[in-house]
Amino acid sequence: MSISTVGVVGAGAMGSGIANLAAISGFHVILHDLEESFLQKGLERIHAFVEKSVAKGKMTEAQKEEVLGKIQVTTELERMKGADIVIEAVIESMEVKKSLFAKLDTIVPDHVILATNTSSMSITTIAEATKRPERVAGMHFFNPAQIMKLVEVVRGYKTSDETVEEIKAFSRQLSKEPIEVKKDTPGFIVNRIMVPQFIEAIRLLEEGVASAEDIDKAVTLGLNYPMGPFTLQDYAGVDIGLHVMDYFYEEFKDNRFAAPLLLRQLVRAGRLGKKTGAGFYDYTK
Repeated sequence: MSISTVGVVGAGAMGSGIANLAAISGFHVILHDLEESFLQKGLERIHAFVEKSVAKGKMTEAQKEEVLGKIQVTTELERMKGADIVIEAVIESMEVKKSLFAKLDTIVPDHVILATNTSSMSITTIAEATKRPERVAGMHFFNPAQIMKLVEVVRGYKTSDETVEEIKAFSRQLSKEPIEVKKDTPGFIVNRIMVPQFIEAIRLLEEGVASAEDIDKAVTLGLNYPMGPFTLQDYAGVDIGLHVMDYFYEEFKDNRFAAPLLLRQLVRAGRLGKKTGAGFYDYTK
């Protein structure tokens, strides 16, 4: 498979990051979202990243303009018919993803890979919405996509060996290190390991064993992680963390993945517009 144009559906933090990465790597990009305002916010993120790269001397002004010139934005999903691979990066809702993949299946040529950036959901279930399950796979980037080196390449039940190898090769063209997740299981590798760590950290806080600051310090200094569990959860969004834990619990029916009450209260407070609902560090102030 020869790839020259990359389609990205979803211009949020992950989608715009993936689009930026593909353009930096020399690919033409078609970036889609439902509204112009979403696309503009995505472009603002991309502009901020490349401008920072210029300021740090990692990119020239000419290179910046070349990268920006490779990205086309659109609210018309039909434009994806010009892509050689399409990467979905929309909200973590199975129904939304299945609906999107069903539409993409009718738009892009049969040989085109449809990849999902889901961090935890079933590739097999998403692929069932298409008539090409052998060409559907997970391509899970990490935030920020331009910097983080790992890509989890996830097999669905019917994903072909050829599709997996093509995504691995494409990942390397993006200067990423792909790993193969051989079995379609919730959370794949990284989140399967990380989510129980988040839960245990929250339980330590709930029990009054230590403050969020000291738990973060223990993890960063004792385990040499780049950031602690509360800093990372606040960065990623406590809503997302709760959603993933609930999904794990429903899939595994295992109390190891039951979301702590404190997390649920933080999310509820945030949805009500209360100051303490923004994240763990707001809560602890």
